[in-house]
Amino acid sequence: MLGLTILNLILSTIAIFVTGYILPGVNIRSIWIALAVAVVLGILNSFIRPILLVLTLPINILTLGLLTFVIMGFTVWLTSLVIPGFEVENFLWCMVFAVVLSLINLLIGLIF
Repeated sequence: MLGLTILNLILSTIAIFVTGYILPGVNIRSIWIALAVAVVLGILNSFIRPILLVLTLPINILTLGLLTFVIMGFTVWLTSLVIPGFEVENFLWCMVFAVVLSLINLLIGLIF
């Protein structure tokens, strides 16, 4: 179980580093900062994101789920506030980072 968690953390770190390398509006200074981003983003996605999804459920239904992208961007923005070496230019890049990271994680999940 611990080995699977460590493997997931390593794969998430690589996905975050690759996503930061691909997107021009995102700056990740080192792989260690990507590891910290993976940890903080995992914690925020485990605790804060479900609360936000439940609180905004009526609006999310009205927008046909598009508010979920804003919530994903909000968690990335919160992470950029916590981790000093992780800079995102603006909120639009936060949302793009979240979507691209989700797609890369989907590809990694299909491979493994």
